[in-house]
Amino acid sequence: MSPAGLNIAALAKRTGVAADTLRKWEQRYKILSPKRTTGGQRRYSEVDVARVEWLVSRLADGYRIGEAAALLGGTAGETSRTPKEHRDALLAAADTADPEAVARLLDQAFALHPLVETLTSVVEPLLRRIGDEWQAGNFTVAQEHLVSEAVRARIERLLADARGGVRGLAVLACPPGERHDCGLLMLAVLLRADGWQVAYLGADTPLEDAFDLAERLDARALCLSVTMPDALETLKSALRRRDGFDVVVGGTGATAKALESTGARYANSSLSGAVRELRELVA
Repeated sequence: MSPAGLNIAALAKRTGVAADTLRKWEQRYKILSPKRTTGGQRRYSEVDVARVEWLVSRLADGYRIGEAAALLGGTAGETSRTPKEHRDALLAAADTADPEAVARLLDQAFALHPLVETLTSVVEPLLRRIGDEWQAGNFTVAQEHLVSEAVRARIERLLADARGGVRGLAVLACPPGERHDCGLLMLAVLLRADGWQVAYLGADTPLEDAFDLAERLDARALCLSVTMPDALETLKSALRRRDGFDVVVGGTGATAKALESTGARYANSSLSGAVRELRELVA
């Protein structure tokens, strides 16, 4: 039985890409995987349609075809198109411990979706799900690190794109004992996109050093992130209000009640909420 599907003329009509161009893309970049009829004619699937449409969107974004094809990857597997599909595909890649697939899927997600949507609808829930799977014994520490380090590398590339800040400067750090800073990294990128200048100090930062730097830089805010109970207790015992800038604390280990007596402001637990909270500081 001959395989069902579209011939190249139908694929060209569906996608708006000329048949000659499709043939070149298939030969040069291996981005299509047609089946053959008994007579040797190519038949293309809906997966092939999705891959071509994804490439067309990337070309409209300014990518060159070679760059877009490399971002898309080979013909094994479908192209994820929604945040949920990206989350599911990344979870599957983590389950099989495939670092190349994890990196490629992250690149796809950041290319396909707006920055805020990628971080809040793909990366943040993915990391939370993988953490849950690790606690349940379904993922190893190595699998969790595989994804978190790939996320870190991808976000650090965005953070390296320095630009001036119109809302002022924010210093971002994790207190002593707190080594989970992926959420803080994501906040740093979103603040940069929102018009802030960011001084990122990262995990396990001595609080006095963070305070001193914020004062020296005349920062509008010092943002601290905690996920571990011990780190929160260390923060509460040392935290005090400083003249000239606000201290804002967030992360899954922080609560408004726990910070009541510290003089610090509690940031919404969501990334977008934390950005709004900080924007209100300088309104």
